[in-house]
Amino acid sequence: MTFTTRFAPSPTGPLHLGHAYSALLAHDMAVAEGGTFLLRIEDIDQSRARAEWEAQIYEDLHWLGLRWPKPVMRQSERLHRYRAALKQLTAMGLTYPCRCNRADIEAAAGAPQEGVPQFGPDGRIYPGTCRSRLPSETADRDVIRLNMQKAVRAAGLRSFAETGPEFQGAHALDPDALISGVGDIILVRRNMGSSYHLSVVMDDADQGITHAVRGADLFEATQIHVLLQCLLGLPTPVYHHHHLIRDENGKRLAKRDDARAIAKYRAEGATPQDIREMVGLPLLSG
Repeated sequence: MTFTTRFAPSPTGPLHLGHAYSALLAHDMAVAEGGTFLLRIEDIDQSRARAEWEAQIYEDLHWLGLRWPKPVMRQSERLHRYRAALKQLTAMGLTYPCRCNRADIEAAAGAPQEGVPQFGPDGRIYPGTCRSRLPSETADRDVIRLNMQKAVRAAGLRSFAETGPEFQGAHALDPDALISGVGDIILVRRNMGSSYHLSVVMDDADQGITHAVRGADLFEATQIHVLLQCLLGLPTPVYHHHHLIRDENGKRLAKRDDARAIAKYRAEGATPQDIREMVGLPLLSG
């Protein structure tokens, strides 16, 4: 199987130094192994995605010296794949519709109990208010959740390999941690047709990603993705969670940090080699 990595930005703002590091690292790893680097546009949230930001993604990455096969995968064109995955999970009896909004969930969670986690990789842990609802009761404004208790029983849990420096090694999924520390994740969000978790699992499988390179902030979500891979009969890539590029105060960069946007550095006369040096990657020879 060809060593295959990917960079999967959302077209919701300018790419910054953190994006440059992730894209360059994924590209360099693929090149070093004689493999393939792919680009994916994660535009499932059409309320925030903008064509001009997508165009700038291509411009920024080309300027950095990156190339990839075409056509580029775009999530907005893949709703049929996400629906098929949801249908499979529903047929297994693992999903239910949820009408709760954020305020409902916070109220139902009640006062925090000592030693009981309140938040997990999918946000506030859902208290299960709608868990008894049936898929046939789904209404237009509902989200669709995964019944985690049923899911871990059905999954036949596996471990995953991590090559990133902070989490390197083999990691086995823990059913108790998934139930109490993650909870009933959202599979389909309102007005989106999918969620990040369901989309990324299907996309990585369909693109044949063998090595998923991404930021360390997503490490805790990996247990969700491996669980879904188990349930859907999909391969699990090797994961490489890299360190985050932070500002002078130690805060991770966000798209609102326009001062660190790749396009701004380029406009001020920086070179791709300068960007590599800024993020701590080896300079290219020649």
